[in-house]
Amino acid sequence: MLESQLPVLIVLLVMGTVAKLATVYTGGEPGALSRLGPAVLVPERLQSSALVCCAVGELVLVAGLLLTTHPLFRWGTVLFFALSTYVLMELRRRRPDAGCGCFGEVSSAPVGLRSIGRTLVLTGMALMSVWAPVPGWMAFVNPSWFILAGVAVLAVLSPEIEEAVDRIRYRAPCEQRPAPPEGHTLARLRASGAWRAHRDGLVVAEPYDSWRELCWRFFAFQNQAGDDVVFAVYLSGRRPAVRMAVVSTDSMPEYTPVSA
Repeated sequence: MLESQLPVLIVLLVMGTVAKLATVYTGGEPGALSRLGPAVLVPERLQSSALVCCAVGELVLVAGLLLTTHPLFRWGTVLFFALSTYVLMELRRRRPDAGCGCFGEVSSAPVGLRSIGRTLVLTGMALMSVWAPVPGWMAFVNPSWFILAGVAVLAVLSPEIEEAVDRIRYRAPCEQRPAPPEGHTLARLRASGAWRAHRDGLVVAEPYDSWRELCWRFFAFQNQAGDDVVFAVYLSGRRPAVRMAVVSTDSMPEYTPVSA
């Protein structure tokens, strides 16, 4: 029972290691490293090194979990996923456009509650495995049906599955794909919690401006204080991320019209 989730932890750590190293080796899309997980939090010249160090750390944990029952590796795995949860929460707060980078470039979608929930679940799995009496390889030899339960929960909490399906269907980076119709994206905005929290303060429910930048579509409204309220909707995934910012008109620069 206690060792039932060791195979899941080991497989996910291996996948994360391979994906991060592949992203560093290939270079990914232009600017990809600056939008992925731990690379976001370090200077540009250290971004590749940060991903490699993270991948090496995961590989060390895999070896320890697979071959031994030493508490250093068991508690190290708990600490790794607990710190990952904290980092994702910080990314969501400080860099809402960045992906978690958990599985390299595939994890480029903005960090959402599902990604944070997944690391919380993985922390719980790792904690449960601390007192497992056998090494990971024995858990592979004698699997438990609890493995399926863990896999099902993680599949629900993994936005990378949708991103992978989109890449197979479109075979192009998000910013190069045709955008959904503006009305469709606006409907997604109006179904979001960010919209419900701020719609009562808007002058009108229709945007006065809309534009696209890379994987985001922006909608600009005015609130009753005369400030601009800008919503950003991510253009990929079934439940796209929605961000909101209020821009005071006092902070906007003045523009001089230029005649053609």
